[in-house]
Amino acid sequence: MSGVLLAACASVVVYGVFNTAEKPKQHHVPTASVTYEIDGEGTADITYQARSEFGDAVVADGVALPWKKTVRVPLGKAPLVTITLGEKGGRASCQLVVRGRHVQTATAFGKFGRATCQGELPSPEPSDASTAGQEGS
Repeated sequence: MSGVLLAACASVVVYGVFNTAEKPKQHHVPTASVTYEIDGEGTADITYQARSEFGDAVVADGVALPWKKTVRVPLGKAPLVTITLGEKGGRASCQLVVRGRHVQTATAFGKFGRATCQGELPSPEPSDASTAGQEGS
């Protein structure tokens, strides 16, 4: 019995070592640099668009202000940052910068005030995939 078990384990190891089946290629999606900046005092809940291991939308609760983050956003996705003030209210402004160019500013006021800054990134062109590395994704 132990010989059969040993042979089965050995065959699994040999298969893993010598398996040369072609792995599926990952599709590279070109990205653009986006900077989100939140000015204000106190804290706010922030949701923003970014390529991350958690998906495309990132949620950060109770972030101390001011706050700034530069991320990569896939072309064809809308860069977006939303701020929500807490029960204490206050005032906070979001700013969106895409590829080094200021795109939008918005301000949230008062108790549970909200503001959203959103921009546009063009959909990737077939030639974008070949030049995507130039922008450093």
